[in-house]
Amino acid sequence: MIQGKREGSSMKRAIMVGIINQKQDEVKIKEFMDELAFLAETAGAIPVKRFTQQLSRPDSGTFIGKGKAEEIKLFVDANKIDLIIFDDEISPSQQRNLENLFEKKVLDRTGLILEIFAQRAKTSYAKTQVELAQYEYLYPRLMGMWTHLERQRGGTGTRGGAGEKEIETDRRIVRKKIHLLKEKLVEIDRQMATQRRNRGEMIRVALVGYTNVGKSTLMNLLAKSDVFAENKLFATLDTTVRKVVIDRVPFLLSDTVGFIRKLPHQLVDSFKSTLDELREADILLHVVDISHPGFEDQMKEVKRTLHEIGVGDKLIITVFNKIDAVRTGEHEIHRILKNENEILRGDETTDDVEEPKPISLDDLKKSWIAKLFEPCVFISAFTKENMSELKQLLFDTVKSMHIERYPHQLPF
Repeated sequence: MIQGKREGSSMKRAIMVGIINQKQDEVKIKEFMDELAFLAETAGAIPVKRFTQQLSRPDSGTFIGKGKAEEIKLFVDANKIDLIIFDDEISPSQQRNLENLFEKKVLDRTGLILEIFAQRAKTSYAKTQVELAQYEYLYPRLMGMWTHLERQRGGTGTRGGAGEKEIETDRRIVRKKIHLLKEKLVEIDRQMATQRRNRGEMIRVALVGYTNVGKSTLMNLLAKSDVFAENKLFATLDTTVRKVVIDRVPFLLSDTVGFIRKLPHQLVDSFKSTLDELREADILLHVVDISHPGFEDQMKEVKRTLHEIGVGDKLIITVFNKIDAVRTGEHEIHRILKNENEILRGDETTDDVEEPKPISLDDLKKSWIAKLFEPCVFISAFTKENMSELKQLLFDTVKSMHIERYPHQLPF
């Protein structure tokens, strides 16, 4: 665990490490590192410093190169750093080399997200999903773990020694555990599929979006439920389904785990049931944090993932949330108010911007973004601003779909 023990111990002090290359320029890496720092805080660590290295390709031994690794080593030793977190996935051998050099725990983004998921899994199903992902992530890293144990025991660690035998034993144990967990998930998925079939003839709406955009808060508003929500990444892991009725028109609303850039493939595989909620939904509410500086990139990531799992062609209503936090002049958010033609032809020049001020709901509705992502609605789940328009849009959409699909069952 990243967090220290509760009996008075301090939180883990961490540094972030990323590389700049053709795919990740300085602007992008800053955004990625901001997100990585937020992930670290969510896991219970304290981000202390960030290191970046410009490389055309990662170094095979240390990912960042020997010189940068030595520079980080000096900082780690001088500042009592407990944890080094890499923004990109590092190989088992790179992780082993870095931990030998730093003599500290090294995690990559995948390992960090798995730590958060392990902390936040509450139900038996979520815990099983996370446990499977952790074992699949752990399996290729067993060699490094036993190298550490051999060193601690004073053993030689030579081929054919006790460590080598222990590795093979552990590999068999982990393979068996992965097999059993997969079987358990298949059975749970079968049970949940039966539950979905038993929900009756109702239109299904699923909330989807990047992590920490306000899906659970919106779920609570629409369903008058008590789904856990807070300003941290991956506040909820379990799929929650509630019946919602708007002016006598009923539908099922489900909240799903948030997406994130570089989402570990182990989690995509193990959270199959969450994805099944999206596959079986009739309408997707794509919730977007419009106050986030990279909301357009986040939208692209969500849509890319939706297409990967085969639901990109479903009816999508875009819900731009957190309009209460939008300000002109901040994070270039004033681009929303630019002429649509300027955006489409790639004219990114901007005039001097006045002192940051709120953007009105009317201005947002007239903006290019409202036309580009139709149907869409602008709301604040926090202040409940413009929730009536969202409810009306849901009412009209669900009602027309219900009449077409279930003409024999009209409760309104």
